[in-house]
Amino acid sequence: MARMDQRAKLLKRFGQRVRALRKAQGYSQESLGAACELDRTYIGGIERGERNVSLENINAIASSLGLTLAQLLEGV
Repeated sequence: MARMDQRAKLLKRFGQRVRALRKAQGYSQESLGAACELDRTYIGGIERGERNVSLENINAIASSLGLTLAQLLEGV
């Protein structure tokens, strides 16, 4: 059970990080999704901590935000 809690917390922290960076750069979920070639609903799921995101999609998000993977994951 503890492992599931840790996973949920990690996904939530990552989602909060994506949301904060998206908003700071003035992106809507829809515009970020378009830039990443991901659906708006998928971006929303990431931000709510509902999606276990693949490394390819994490890289696409980082790139669309003009960040390195390390910068995107900072503090997560």
